[in-house]
Amino acid sequence: QVQLVESGGGLVQAGGSLRLSCVASGRTFTDYAMGWFRQAPGKEREFVGRINKSGSTYYADSVKGRFTISRDNAKNTVYLQMNNLKPEDTAVYYCAAAARSAAGPRSDEYLYWGRGTQVTVSS
Repeated sequence: QVQLVESGGGLVQAGGSLRLSCVASGRTFTDYAMGWFRQAPGKEREFVGRINKSGSTYYADSVKGRFTISRDNAKNTVYLQMNNLKPEDTAVYYCAAAARSAAGPRSDEYLYWGRGTQVTVSS
């Protein structure tokens, strides 16, 4: 079992930045691919990006060049650095862990989920 706790959300103006953190506990964090997803009101949950055990990253086109995912295995933490935020980035952001070393953009590849953190971008 893996427990995930996100933090770092908040209210920011368009063009601003936020860094989300996700702390994992319970199992071997370093073996898992970690993903970030988001869900805006009235919309389906969507993939934001992921980082594999190897450190390779992959992003949705909507955030590519603005968002960066990193991981600190010593701290069992994965980060989502969000720059140049836009109002359309407003959503609840979720951290997820896949029970394997590599994963893609499908939510069903991820077994463990956090409760989410709200990000609101004002125009």
